[in-house]
Amino acid sequence: MENLNILIGNNLSRMRKERSFSLDQVSQLTGVSKSMLSQIEKGQKTPTVTTLWKIASGLNISFSMLMDDKKPSVHLVSCNNLNPLIEDDGKYKTFPFLPFNEDTKFEVFKMDLEPRCVHNSNPHTQGVKEYVFVSNGCLQIEVNGITYKACSGEALVFSGDVCHTYKNDTSEVASTFVLIFYPNNHI
Repeated sequence: MENLNILIGNNLSRMRKERSFSLDQVSQLTGVSKSMLSQIEKGQKTPTVTTLWKIASGLNISFSMLMDDKKPSVHLVSCNNLNPLIEDDGKYKTFPFLPFNEDTKFEVFKMDLEPRCVHNSNPHTQGVKEYVFVSNGCLQIEVNGITYKACSGEALVFSGDVCHTYKNDTSEVASTFVLIFYPNNHI
């Protein structure tokens, strides 16, 4: 972990700039002098716990965000590196594209349906939403007995806590990305 003073200073500076605040504005919000804030941002001054609480409260952030040393991370995900789950004699394939994340409360699957494939999905837990983005072909999705059609470049959003069926009644593969959002975090 880098020097704590520098870490706090960098985080404070980043958060202030993200909000387009001047040092004067942060001083007014926090009750911490402009010169103290400047010294903290430059890593020249060790702030007291009381000062950090004033800053956190004034900026409406958690105390620990000022000391967060998480580095931004970038991950490239490719379907070529994923093993699909296969059903219906290979007509239905789903790839676990982005696994569930506690922070975002969603997961993403890539789903491919071969021509004439029908896949019935059981209801998910209450409050779950599905966002189906069609990247290739056309797909019919039956939700609560009503059939909707979405084609390449279109998306369909619906409550996933009811029975729903995916159908490809065309002669080409229907490829989608399905984002499943769990608002109550019950999975």
